[in-house]
Amino acid sequence: MIQNVEFRLEGGRAGVMLIHGLTGTPAEMRLVGRGLNRAGFDVYGMQLAGHCGDADDLIATGWKDWYASVQAAAERYAQELDHLFVAGLSMGAVLALKLAADRPDLVKGVGVYGATFRYDGWATPWYSKLSFMLPLIGRLGLGKHRMVHENEPYGLRDERIRAQVSAQMLGGDSAAAGLPGNPWPSLAQMYEMAAVVKRDLPKVTAPCLIAHAVEDDIASLENARLVERAVSGPVEMLLLEDSYHMITIDRERRLLIDRSADFFGRVADPAAAAAARAAA
Repeated sequence: MIQNVEFRLEGGRAGVMLIHGLTGTPAEMRLVGRGLNRAGFDVYGMQLAGHCGDADDLIATGWKDWYASVQAAAERYAQELDHLFVAGLSMGAVLALKLAADRPDLVKGVGVYGATFRYDGWATPWYSKLSFMLPLIGRLGLGKHRMVHENEPYGLRDERIRAQVSAQMLGGDSAAAGLPGNPWPSLAQMYEMAAVVKRDLPKVTAPCLIAHAVEDDIASLENARLVERAVSGPVEMLLLEDSYHMITIDRERRLLIDRSADFFGRVADPAAAAAARAAA
């Protein structure tokens, strides 16, 4: 059964909608959300369709359902704000970029955290690097009940957090830590979406903060470079040296929070940012 674990932290008239990753949960965005809220932002950790249940719940949905849930959440949330920002982790970053491409009138800035267009990190099993073939396999009706299981280090360099998250995930608490692997049909859907979003990246005109771990174990730095090269809006890069894929909860999460709060603040109020620079 799907649990509703989205969260809302009330703040100012500038808000950040946070989007978790494939098989993930809003919980992986909560620490960043709290930090942004302390910096004065309203925060909404939305929940993707089909997530926070079991594998069958996820397989029953596809990328268009996930994106529709992002669109609906953003449109509701924006009605309460003067400035809407979106930030996503992993596949959530890809969904955030699609929303920015489709709705430049709505999205004022994007936090691109560990963007994953392809699973090609250093800890990814060799067969996962062939996942781009999954859409074809899916169309042939193969592998409906197969799963690519998560393995060490589970996207986390911090061993204490890794132990906690892996215990929850392997213990079946999908609302707290996500599923223990990626079902083949869901991976196929993600790759289909990634191909669409790649083509649409030049439509992204909103400013982007692209944050990525240099030693990302799940999605190589080339995923971030792809975004940097393709989007049309201004880009800032944050390369993290002491984290793996789950940068929203790993060792450098405070740096990510500080840079994100500064970035969104400058976009929301450029006059105040210019005055602060002049006074410095």
